[in-house]
Amino acid sequence: MSFRHWVALLVVCGMSFAYAADPPKPAQTTAQPQSAPTSQAEGSPKPQQTEVAEAMKGPAPAMTKPGDAAAGQAKAAVCAACHGMDGNPAQSQYPKLAGQQEDYIARQLELFKEKKRDNVIMQGFAAPLQPQDMHDLGAFFASKTSLPGVADAKLVARGEALYRGGDAKLGAPACMACHGPDGRGNPGAGYPQLAGQYGDYISAKLKDFRDQKSFGDDDRAKIMPLVAKGLSDADIASLASYVEGLHAADADKKTAAK
Repeated sequence: MSFRHWVALLVVCGMSFAYAADPPKPAQTTAQPQSAPTSQAEGSPKPQQTEVAEAMKGPAPAMTKPGDAAAGQAKAAVCAACHGMDGNPAQSQYPKLAGQQEDYIARQLELFKEKKRDNVIMQGFAAPLQPQDMHDLGAFFASKTSLPGVADAKLVARGEALYRGGDAKLGAPACMACHGPDGRGNPGAGYPQLAGQYGDYISAKLKDFRDQKSFGDDDRAKIMPLVAKGLSDADIASLASYVEGLHAADADKKTAAK
């Protein structure tokens, strides 16, 4: 075999070996296959489910504005028979509303309407009221001044001790911790004004609390039954009398100026 034949044979064998070791790849096209539509995330609501859920919610409730005292005055005409024209009733069985906090009055009216506070007469009056009516009434009475009462001098010492220091043996905390040293309450926490309230009314409510009757079913409603459970009739009478005579110094000035 000539030299030229040997060279040709080597070239052909080398090409065959290279092809067997690394076969040529097929040419790639630039066209990309069309991707399938992206599926909805697993567990997420379908569009029609979302629409149904939104429809079931109904319209958003109307926002209640701060109470309007002028509007509340017109609405309070029906309250005057028991609570007085200015929230100072003539009879001690009815609570004074004058000077009471707007939000507290609105909340109590709501509890009457929902029958979570037991009083057939008040439930009837509260039934037709809307939230704005309740706040208007609260604003009207909050704008009035509660007339100061008079405490029984024989009961003051024990009443003051309970109000300002409580009684650890009875498990009764100091009343002023929630209702303030002057009995004006704590609007932010929802604790009502007590100063000047009729002793008869305070006494009746404390006995209800002692008997585990309360206003509503939320956390605040659980406080007073715990506070009053250890109080005797004598303790309640002393505390109620002290609260009736409790009033701030500015009330003295207003009274003296009249």
